[in-house]
Amino acid sequence: MSQGLETFYDVIRRRGVSRRSFLKFCSLTAASLGLGPAAASQMAHAMETKPRIPVIWLHGLECTCCTESFIRSAHPLVSDVLLSMISLDYDDTIMAAAGHQAEAILEETLEAHRGNYILAVEGNPPLAEDGMFCIPGGEPFVNKLKRMASGASAVIAWGSCASWGCVQAAKPNPTQATPIHKVITDKPVIKVPGCPPIAEVMTGVLTYMLTFDQMPALDRQGRPKMFYSQRIHDKCYRRPHFDAGQFVESWDDDNARKGYCLYKMGCKGPTTYNACSSVQWNDGVSWPIRSGHGCLGCSEEDFWDRGSFYSRLEDIDGFGVEANADEIGMAAAGAVGVGIAAHAAASAVKRVIQKPDSHTRRPHDGSDQA
Repeated sequence: MSQGLETFYDVIRRRGVSRRSFLKFCSLTAASLGLGPAAASQMAHAMETKPRIPVIWLHGLECTCCTESFIRSAHPLVSDVLLSMISLDYDDTIMAAAGHQAEAILEETLEAHRGNYILAVEGNPPLAEDGMFCIPGGEPFVNKLKRMASGASAVIAWGSCASWGCVQAAKPNPTQATPIHKVITDKPVIKVPGCPPIAEVMTGVLTYMLTFDQMPALDRQGRPKMFYSQRIHDKCYRRPHFDAGQFVESWDDDNARKGYCLYKMGCKGPTTYNACSSVQWNDGVSWPIRSGHGCLGCSEEDFWDRGSFYSRLEDIDGFGVEANADEIGMAAAGAVGVGIAAHAAASAVKRVIQKPDSHTRRPHDGSDQA
């Protein structure tokens, strides 16, 4: 359970961490979040003066991949997050307590910290048959979710299961698996999608909320802008090959060995918003595209119901300059899910890459610019 008004700084000093190491930690953490030098001072002040945030972590329909990702965070280390920065009062996957003892913690937290704790949710509630397809601790998960959300200051939806429904909500969705924001409508919900989300993205969201005592800026879909404001495609190291029209044509061909673009192999990078290409995975060691596999678009809504992961976004060839890539990506992103993606993207491509007849000179009126 949370330890009174003890702060992060109190905890690490008790563990023998020096002031110098503490300030270095704040600087590295601020840098990992993409914040300026002034943020390190703000972070240090917050961790010296603010009590640790109580966090309740619930599990609905999911595979625990979000927890598996979270415990591998390197910046900051998950041990610092769990043991010092926050008070993880309940997480049935990694907590020591079990059974009635564990469930009692929920009620204690709800009573002692009402309005001051964060509810983190991994997975989603099935609503069919009164929630009977997911019953942790002897009650339908949807009931537990609503009860604990009632006393939370904010709700974090970890992963695509909680954010969008994910494979549990795949058509025809017999259990009526439902994303968190459609069940909890009276609290702010921060979506951190991905299957799973990047570890440093998860710990980064918690660190930001502790430091600034507020939610991070969110995009129109409720995702933190600091991690979901750019497409995978925008910072992909294979982007120059896309612009040059150099593509992998089949797995393990010469173009694959040269590191060419994986667009034709079904990469969804042009329509996927996430931090994979900048933060990367496993302490920055690699990420799927660097490992030779295209992006699945796992942080986007309905990615599981959009056909084969290996079908290209549109059956088109002949990419050229960067402007073409951007327009194609925007056209595809806007059309996916409404049944007109092929027509819209093909029209966009035809407009921006169609060359004039070599014997005909067009007037330069700007109409053919991307």
